[in-house]
Amino acid sequence: MPLPLQAKMLRFLQERVIERIGGRQAIPVDVRIVAATNKELEAAVGRGEFRQDLYYRIAEVAIPIPPLRERDGDALLIANALLRNAGKRHGRPDLRFSSEAARAIGAHRWAGNVRELENAVNRAAIMAEAQAITASELGLPVPAEGEGADPGFVNLRDVRLRAETQALQKALALSGGNLSRAAELLGIARPTLYDLMERAGLAPGNG
Repeated sequence: MPLPLQAKMLRFLQERVIERIGGRQAIPVDVRIVAATNKELEAAVGRGEFRQDLYYRIAEVAIPIPPLRERDGDALLIANALLRNAGKRHGRPDLRFSSEAARAIGAHRWAGNVRELENAVNRAAIMAEAQAITASELGLPVPAEGEGADPGFVNLRDVRLRAETQALQKALALSGGNLSRAAELLGIARPTLYDLMERAGLAPGNG
């Protein structure tokens, strides 16, 4: 946004009025401004390319969105949504990513963020020879086995076991090791408590 236009925007935000092109009457408006940018505005302010007073006007509530390469697992989620839309547009609703393609999506850096991802998915939806899209049809190199897997993905059984173990440890600590009291705190029967302790490796004699 050129500096002269920034000045006009600042005036609008401060006075909440606009003037039609060729008009002379100020028209009051009541609006909410939602702005987005891929620039570092604070750095632009330091270089004199963006007005500091305008920056503070529009940055009352800032929501930073990290690039796709820094959001583990998001690339594949977004790619699947894009593929569903592309499949409908091109009359190929049964398209899906092969496991190789899924790993390739997770391993790629996506310097162009979602636009680059959308371009790759649209191209693959048009060019794919089978229902399962390959990495090469996405224009991506085939990743090594295990590369591109979401490091944030965890098995639900593991999540449950960790949660149970933490709850057991806390209940045992609060009850001073009294199993009846621990079971009461957890809202379970003593036999269930024994089962949980055994699964968590907290049964008597296991430390």
